[in-house]
Amino acid sequence: MAYNQMAYVYDKLMAHAPYDQWINFTQKAINQFEKNIEYIADLGCGTGEITTRLARAGYRMIGVDYSTEMLAYAEHKASEEGLHVQWMCQDLRQMHGLKRLDAAISYCDVINYITTEEELRNVMNGVANALNDGGLFIFDIHSMYHVEHDLINQTFADVTEDASYIWFCSEGESPGEMYHDLTFFALNGEKYERFDEFHHQRTYSILFFKEILLDAGFENIKIYADFSLKNEVIDEKAERIFFLAEKRSG
Repeated sequence: MAYNQMAYVYDKLMAHAPYDQWINFTQKAINQFEKNIEYIADLGCGTGEITTRLARAGYRMIGVDYSTEMLAYAEHKASEEGLHVQWMCQDLRQMHGLKRLDAAISYCDVINYITTEEELRNVMNGVANALNDGGLFIFDIHSMYHVEHDLINQTFADVTEDASYIWFCSEGESPGEMYHDLTFFALNGEKYERFDEFHHQRTYSILFFKEILLDAGFENIKIYADFSLKNEVIDEKAERIFFLAEKRSG
């Protein structure tokens, strides 16, 4: 799950990611549940783009990631703005020390890096244990359709002045499973340096995610697609599925 050297070029290559849409979705979702939210954990926070934006909006943020390199970049951003954010280096599959949260979020397909059913259940149970009764868990995943029709067995590339990548996405043995073989070239002084990353992801059906959320102690589960909160009718061709769930009281 670690991004290793990719942390050094991640922000450059993610410059056009829909961060503002994730922020807007989060705030609208909180308003929809009519919750008084103060403490939020950003699970798989990466370089802290979403974490710092929410801290800027007034939330008390905790950024959690497995990559020390990503967290170093995130901490630097927050300190430059004078934002108080708590940063924690943890594997989401073995979370500890997080308690009394009003909400937890996990975006940009972080949950797709949890590739077995047992580990997914561990993550959901860990999030539930970290939340107050009535606390919210909001996360997104790649849809099965998007994985099978738009990602697996495809090649992607991007080139900027400072960095570029070639990305091969290959099909795994199980439905919704994929492997990413990435080669990066990053400008270092006057030369470009090459480094490689290998990532493993898997998505599951919407019904399975609902099942494990219910088993972990969540209720009032709402499901949306592609940053829209207008209705819960999911287009089978949606790329990104959002889950909103409330921890049961008692």
